[in-house]
Amino acid sequence: MTIAEIVFEVGFQRGSWGIQRGSFLHMNRSFLTIVPLVAILCNSQAAKRPNILFAISDDQSYVHTSAMGYKAIHTPGFDRVAKSGVMFKNAFAPSPGCSPTRAAFLTGRHTWQIEQAGTHASSFPEKYVVFSDLLEKAGYFVGVTGKAWGPGNFKISGRKRNPAGPSYTKHKAKPPFKGISSNDYASNFEDFLEARPDDQPFYFWYGASEPHRSFEKGAGLKSGKRLEDIVVPPFLPDTREIRSDIADYLVEIEHFDKHLVRMLNALEKAGELENTLVIVTSDNGMAFPRAKANLYDYGFHMPLAISWGAEVPGGRVVEDVVGFVDITATILDAAQVTFPKDRPALAGRSIVDLLKKKGSGRLDPSRKYVYAGRERHSSSRWNNNTYPQRAIRSQDYLLIRNFHPERWPAGTPQKFEANGELGPEHGGYHDIDACPSLSFLIANRDHPEIGKYFHWAVDHRPEWEMFDTNKDPGCLVNLAEDPAHKKEFKKLSRQLNKYLKESGDPRMNGNGDIWEKYKRYSRIRSFPEPEWAKGNR
Repeated sequence: MTIAEIVFEVGFQRGSWGIQRGSFLHMNRSFLTIVPLVAILCNSQAAKRPNILFAISDDQSYVHTSAMGYKAIHTPGFDRVAKSGVMFKNAFAPSPGCSPTRAAFLTGRHTWQIEQAGTHASSFPEKYVVFSDLLEKAGYFVGVTGKAWGPGNFKISGRKRNPAGPSYTKHKAKPPFKGISSNDYASNFEDFLEARPDDQPFYFWYGASEPHRSFEKGAGLKSGKRLEDIVVPPFLPDTREIRSDIADYLVEIEHFDKHLVRMLNALEKAGELENTLVIVTSDNGMAFPRAKANLYDYGFHMPLAISWGAEVPGGRVVEDVVGFVDITATILDAAQVTFPKDRPALAGRSIVDLLKKKGSGRLDPSRKYVYAGRERHSSSRWNNNTYPQRAIRSQDYLLIRNFHPERWPAGTPQKFEANGELGPEHGGYHDIDACPSLSFLIANRDHPEIGKYFHWAVDHRPEWEMFDTNKDPGCLVNLAEDPAHKKEFKKLSRQLNKYLKESGDPRMNGNGDIWEKYKRYSRIRSFPEPEWAKGNR
């Protein structure tokens, strides 16, 4: 029943309408009784229908915010959301790549459950409903600025617009450094707010292109970053070249955060911040060797802060493991939108209960695991082959299964050039974004100390890898065959295989080759045929 219907019903039952009683005065007195009721109902309905601001950076690992104590970066926007709400220390993307992560988040399903959309630069089948469409149908005003779903071809699937929603891109601004987008994200958000009809809840996707490569070399030093403040991840050598590359990366995260600050201020000025569910995260890890496009922690362990006015007690740090499919369910739960029963079901579970609980630490013992997967990232192998991985992450351990350990994880070392000739050795690692750090590792691959970092990034890997992420956040010490961890390995491997089978993963039912057949709409490179492929003819 609508509010208008409730008001009419109350008025009719009380015999308060002037037409019925013939008393205009009585009608006015009755309205004095009813108006507070209407206000209560309207306020109640508004409280149940929060605005939603979703802010997602492009290639940012979980440690790189000042709220996490990283000295070399300043992220007041992320910190503000974390302080007024909750910071999640164990949030994980569904994939270590942008396009599959965004598709999984939009559908609320794992990458292996959404066919082409679960891989990089492919299509997005229309049968998989996205939550942005559901919100719009439920009365939300929807908009996007910056990077939405992609790269990929949504039109070939029959979709009329990007699955994330309609775009707001009118405003541009001169970027502070090369490699940074000219999109004035915050001004476009303000346009969106002005276009929103009065009293209509909104959902807005702020997708920055930062800190995606490439970076302007030396931007960090030009911005006043001190190399001595840079903390280098354990899987990279601690050298001036690496520190400077990381400093350039941090500058781009700060650019993303500056626009977030402006958006939060715009909401506060409009009187909407208290009734806005604000979610800040990233799509996958930092674009450095052994991070992005890898299911190690620095590849899919994400920053995550969520606030929602008085609905969420602030200043809390939650340690429960949370996946992006859980965030999808959370958005629909907060908006009170039901997922259609005639479509493939959501894979996640709402965390609204975690948000509204008091206290920090581990709050829900039933949240034991999150899952992630990877297939194709860039075109990096013969015949456009994928590098299939699945992972299970608990509070303390990460277990990875590499389904084709005979393939090169970062790409085949050599590729054919455009003229058909075989290119230089170590020129085919296209699952690592071209960057000074990669060039440094290649150039120093024979160095007695630095060489190991190169091999960690590009060498073949075993079928199973397991890491104690508390002791080994860089995921360098494989415990899969360690007798002392045999019990934990058996438990996690059984759980992973069981979950993958139950959730319909083609890799577990003999149909894994389907991933090699999904069309890629970005560049496809040519590589020599590997020996293992020749043996399978």
